[in-house]
Amino acid sequence: MKLTLVAIAPVIVGLLAVSAFFAAAETAMTGASRGRMHQLEREGDKAAKRVNRLIGNQEMMIGAVLLGANLINILSSALVTEVLTAAIPGAWGVALATGVMTVMVLVFAEVLPKTLAITRSDDVARFLSAPTELVVLLFGPVVATVQFFVRKTLRLFGIHIDMETDVLAAHEEIRGAVEYHHSEGLVETRDRWMLGGVLDLSEMDVSQIMVHRKSISMLDADLPPRELVEAVLADPHTRLPLYRDDSDNIIGILHAKDLLRAVAATEGGVDKVDVAAIAREPWFIPDTTNLKEQLNAFLKRRTHFALVVDEYGALQGLVTLEDILEEIVGEIEDEHDVVVEGLRRQPDGSVIVDGGVAIRDLNRVMDWQLPDEQAVTVAGLVIHEAQTIPLPGQTFIFHGHRFQVLSRQRNQITTLRVSAPIERTVDAD
Repeated sequence: MKLTLVAIAPVIVGLLAVSAFFAAAETAMTGASRGRMHQLEREGDKAAKRVNRLIGNQEMMIGAVLLGANLINILSSALVTEVLTAAIPGAWGVALATGVMTVMVLVFAEVLPKTLAITRSDDVARFLSAPTELVVLLFGPVVATVQFFVRKTLRLFGIHIDMETDVLAAHEEIRGAVEYHHSEGLVETRDRWMLGGVLDLSEMDVSQIMVHRKSISMLDADLPPRELVEAVLADPHTRLPLYRDDSDNIIGILHAKDLLRAVAATEGGVDKVDVAAIAREPWFIPDTTNLKEQLNAFLKRRTHFALVVDEYGALQGLVTLEDILEEIVGEIEDEHDVVVEGLRRQPDGSVIVDGGVAIRDLNRVMDWQLPDEQAVTVAGLVIHEAQTIPLPGQTFIFHGHRFQVLSRQRNQITTLRVSAPIERTVDAD
């Protein structure tokens, strides 16, 4: 039986419609809002539940849809080529068939359905979820076999991909959405930093936010009780480490409230208070502890204070629950906090900053993007980039900013001037 273009026209239209379904399903499923789908599923929406199942095994879903689309497109192209080459023998028939099918597939099976799916991702995904699940069920074994051979082939080149490898990293997806909406003016800068701070907790450790041992307020446990009470009252902090003989020998943590209770309960007055007896047991944690894990540990133990030690057990600093929360919401100050003037804006857009100011704090205040992976403080960043301890007056340019060392005390950079982001211009010829 000889095929004619008129005879196969309905078949080609049907095949293009099926191909359009595959294209729309792929785009809608990958573009659907996971948050909205989960919310609809909780409300009892069965279509949203199917979408979540498909997204949960996204690699299998995309593989099945692409397999179906390729089969349909190849079949329709073969039919048109068969008909046109019969009417126009030779290369001209093949060229005409290729041109016609390229236009038809591009317009009606790719651009049109994908445009619709992009503009109405959630609705299209829910509408197409049932037939897409059927396609995945039919083509699943074939796709699994293809994935197996693909992973084995990549392994020959040293690329190892687990069967459970997720296509999208959830944290990066959320971070990208926050950055996008911030650039569009839909998310305020402060909210952007707060949401980013929550995501950063799992990527940071306590050594990046701890109070360095040099800045810790400590008390000598051998001091007379009256002097200890006076020192506690004069200090803005409510929890103070107690040491004996050497500052590394921490024997306890003195809480101001416990001290006041002991003073009130002691009949002999302040001089009779046994400070060491009311001190709480210190909690030591390694400096590699993850911030998210430490936050959970604080909440579980119902304590807000931990001492940080290195792999040799030497004291490195301390971290509190407030320190971790400040990574999310920014600086928290109360009526007893001492305000440190560590950053002073200049009329030219630059800032004069103390070397010990944290890079993350500088970024938050100035809305900059200085990296904090290799150093915690501004001085540390300069030393890391310069690979030396600079002298006063030296200037460096990196990461789009100019850093000028203003003062240095021994081996410590104490004050710097940091310029606003430098505009990079290209000279015209």
